[in-house]
Amino acid sequence: MDDKVMIEVENLSLSFGGVTALNGVSTMLLKGEIFAIIGPNGAGKTCLLNCISRFYNPQKGRIFYKGEDITGVPTHSIAKRGISRTFQNIELFKGMTVLDNIKLGRHSFLKSGIFSDIFYYGRTIREELELRKEIEEKIIDLLEIEAIRKQVVGTLPYGLQKRVELARALAMRPEVLLLDEPMAGMNLEETEDMARFVINVNSMWGVSIVLVEHDMGVVMDISDRVCVLEFGRKIAEGSPHEIQSNPQVVSAYLGDDEKAYSRL
Repeated sequence: MDDKVMIEVENLSLSFGGVTALNGVSTMLLKGEIFAIIGPNGAGKTCLLNCISRFYNPQKGRIFYKGEDITGVPTHSIAKRGISRTFQNIELFKGMTVLDNIKLGRHSFLKSGIFSDIFYYGRTIREELELRKEIEEKIIDLLEIEAIRKQVVGTLPYGLQKRVELARALAMRPEVLLLDEPMAGMNLEETEDMARFVINVNSMWGVSIVLVEHDMGVVMDISDRVCVLEFGRKIAEGSPHEIQSNPQVVSAYLGDDEKAYSRL
């Protein structure tokens, strides 16, 4: 397999009872790119992310990560392979501080033993200090959340909680980052900030990104390639310019009215 391919999805199908969520979807994420997945509600976008991150088991097809077939890999081992994600609905520990939530992103990677963990000495202390330094000097600085690092997450506005969830995903040191509607529910300023952070993670850290997003302005501005789903099928894939000028995409995603092209 081409070493430029980070993730390859091959003929993926997923059903729930009589409902088909994905129907023979094939696509790929290339190294270093921002790859957007768009489509109407119910098109299968989040289902595709859930298959890649192993929350769902597809009935047909295969998923490869850097040439390795991960279709049957347990969910808990995906992060250790270099894939992390955020969720459409914020999944944070609301009673914990920002810093503690972010640190949880690296918890499964720590190597100290149970004895030193219980008595908090030696290797546990060194790992804790190294982790905190990395988070504070790199992730918190990048996402501009220094002022809130000691605050309890549940007291923060929605937009800042979204940043904290992104920070926790970055604490896993991913090579691939799956973002499920990171701008959903945000105002214009928050959306612009989040788009800037996504670009910086991609360009400065070299993280390959799969982006599921409804904001077409953001998608067309920051994506290298776009995949369009409709009723679980892939109907188009290409550059933002190619997607904007595809009549089938405009019809399926936006309807056939005269203003459809300008909204894409």
